[in-house]
Amino acid sequence: MVKKLDKTDVVIIGSGWAGGITAAELTKKGHKVVILERGKAKDQSDYVGTKDELRYSLRYDLMQDLNKETITSRNGLGETALPVRGNDNARLGTDTGGAGVHWNGISFRWLPYDFEIYSKTVERYGKDKIPHDMTIQDWGITYDELEPYYDQYEKTAGISGEENPIGPPRSNQYPNPPLKSTPTINLFKKACESLGYHPYHLPSANVSQTYENPDGETINGCMYCAFCEEYGCDFGAKADPMVTVLTTAEKTGNLELRNNANVTRVAHDGKRATGLVYTDTTTGDVYEQPADIVVLAGFVFTNTRLLLLSDIGKPYNPKTGKGIIGKNFTGHFTNISTYIGARGFFEDKRFNLFMGAGALGATIDDFSGDNKDHKNLDFLHGFEVHYSQLGARPIANNQVPKGTPKWGKKFKENSIHYYNRNLFITPQTGFLPNKNSYMDLDPTYKDDLGNPLLRVTCQYKEQDRKRARSGIAKCKQIMEEMGADIVDVDEVPDDANFNHKFYTDHFFGGAIMGGDPDTSAVNTYSQMWDMENLFVVGGSSFPHNSNYNPTETIGAFAYRAAEGMNRYLSQGGGLLTQEERVKKNA
Repeated sequence: MVKKLDKTDVVIIGSGWAGGITAAELTKKGHKVVILERGKAKDQSDYVGTKDELRYSLRYDLMQDLNKETITSRNGLGETALPVRGNDNARLGTDTGGAGVHWNGISFRWLPYDFEIYSKTVERYGKDKIPHDMTIQDWGITYDELEPYYDQYEKTAGISGEENPIGPPRSNQYPNPPLKSTPTINLFKKACESLGYHPYHLPSANVSQTYENPDGETINGCMYCAFCEEYGCDFGAKADPMVTVLTTAEKTGNLELRNNANVTRVAHDGKRATGLVYTDTTTGDVYEQPADIVVLAGFVFTNTRLLLLSDIGKPYNPKTGKGIIGKNFTGHFTNISTYIGARGFFEDKRFNLFMGAGALGATIDDFSGDNKDHKNLDFLHGFEVHYSQLGARPIANNQVPKGTPKWGKKFKENSIHYYNRNLFITPQTGFLPNKNSYMDLDPTYKDDLGNPLLRVTCQYKEQDRKRARSGIAKCKQIMEEMGADIVDVDEVPDDANFNHKFYTDHFFGGAIMGGDPDTSAVNTYSQMWDMENLFVVGGSSFPHNSNYNPTETIGAFAYRAAEGMNRYLSQGGGLLTQEERVKKNA
């Protein structure tokens, strides 16, 4: 039996950046907020002294248990999807702070082109440049409209950065200077400059100096310990929801963070959401938490699955092209969009790589988005090329040139010789949506509570392969300019496809944003067109995937969504429009 609890103003699923920002902005205005978090209760002290590569990088202690609840995947409509059971294929965060705790800290803004991708592509190249099965669309918002929220997020997270020489306009400089440089970063920058490119330091949430944000929260200066991705920060020096927005919300006295709460349905009457139904994973008891506003701020898969399980919105049908929920699944995939590139081996140069940080490095934007003219290219969008000095952890750092035996004397010799003589450059590429990449409910597999799993169908197109190959070629060019004696490049074969390999935590789509309810699930305040008191915040609303990491854009839209929610509560309901905000600020 479902036990109905006392009503609150707002109930949020997920305690990551999207949920944490929303909670902070609402509680500061005096609204009572409940966050439902599936994972365990954690705070920053739980990560002190936890530099355990085996526990976190191989056994994935901070990731969701995929034996209890997972997704299924396939790369074609005619295939049977299979459950994803290994966290090396799907790094889905859990516990307090979600994926915002184990991230690397790379904090890009997306380009103006991204938010008006359809219009700008047609304006520059004509409609024929867009393949018939590509489903790109404008977001209903411009970069200039989103820029104040980018600025707000950067100040909250204390982003440390260097001015992008060819980047979009900013209202303010980064709140902190960039992280330190190193000989390898200098080598990368020098090579890029000699080739005519425009390198700059990666913008980083690994904060370069002790910093107090506008909410009064302190983030410590980075110690360059090399344990960022897959780890909580030992020193409280990586901006995450725990040390920033969740702490801010808790200080108001208006937040209740309820852990071990696995949400299974959005309760609604067909017109309005009335709350969230969840199972207490420690007791098995089922509760309904009523609220005036319901916020889905979980991961992409969680949000999409809940909408489908709750019969909210029209499910997307790839055969007809009709429907919205589940549409435009995209991501950064290991064999096509990220973790590929060029590795250089040096005979006469040794590098001290044991220190590092998740966002310590440099990048170029010369090929990002539509920065390069695509008139004579056979793909749209692009890639940012970056070198990162993450820190050479002992287990992962065992690179040898191609052709080296997998074991034996020669392997040992090369492993030792090249331990501090190899560098890697990667091109993180965009991945544009197509009609056959989407999410729906799996007809066969269920979770441990008996609910259908989410099924992911992802199909690579030739554009995606060509974009990846172009990025790898630039990596090779830069690595050769850096003076590598051997350059090994990753290959993207003609039959490269999704093949059940996620290997990332950057996923998008399912409840996409736009200015038209016929082609989008939410408006630019992340408010559902079909249910005005239901908001879907995070990567779920992104109609496509840029070549940049998503966290800062997720944060910016969370601030915009929270602004909309506060206005919604103060004005007594209604769909939010941009015209109202313009009028308010006039």
